[in-house]
Amino acid sequence: MAPGWTESAGPQHHCRFGDRNNYSKTDVDATFMHMKDDHMRNAQLKPGYNVQIGVDSEYIVAADIFQDRNDVWTLVPFLKHMEEKLRFRYPSVTADSGYESEEGYSYLREKEQTPYIKPQTYETWKKRSFKKDISKRENMGYDESSDCYTCHAGKRLMAVGKKKQRSKSGYESEVTVYECEDCSGCSYKEACTKAKGNKRLYVSKSFIEKRQEPYENILSEKGIQYRMNRSIQVEGALVY
Repeated sequence: MAPGWTESAGPQHHCRFGDRNNYSKTDVDATFMHMKDDHMRNAQLKPGYNVQIGVDSEYIVAADIFQDRNDVWTLVPFLKHMEEKLRFRYPSVTADSGYESEEGYSYLREKEQTPYIKPQTYETWKKRSFKKDISKRENMGYDESSDCYTCHAGKRLMAVGKKKQRSKSGYESEVTVYECEDCSGCSYKEACTKAKGNKRLYVSKSFIEKRQEPYENILSEKGIQYRMNRSIQVEGALVY
């Protein structure tokens, strides 16, 4: 909420929020964001903007400024802006894990652009602790024909319903809810779930399916080269 906001001044301030939950009174277009630590390692909360750039062969070919603090909501509008200004569409897009979303994957697939985006959980997947975590969906067996998971105790988690979710941009996704047949008396329950009742999984099948392509892409020889170039060229351009 903006500093100095009062009930009587509500409508005047509310029109300036837009999709945000705060703004700066000294620069109403700026949003309060957590900045990187200073030399004393103090995290800074200051009014600012989210600047995005597109780099090709060490040249900045597109740039845009956003009020949103999260990079994930800037990918699609930035690509649209980029195509509009350049009047052509790149055959592939390379971005780090902060840009990953089902909405982004859907847009890239629609535009026939090959995604080289690292999953947000990519580094976590490689950890031994993750591979041993029996609570994770990835460590459970899955039977596609019956659409059910099997937990560490050998019990089935069946689909019990679906939920619709809508992002701030209006993109609608579907989540399937799975529930274990019976967790009572299970010796693995403490390590598997914090729920008082049966364990539940919330799974976006569409997101899992769309995520597989970029995951395989970044592991390819070309994908490794693209990601290496991105870290050098984009980060280098930001430093300048």
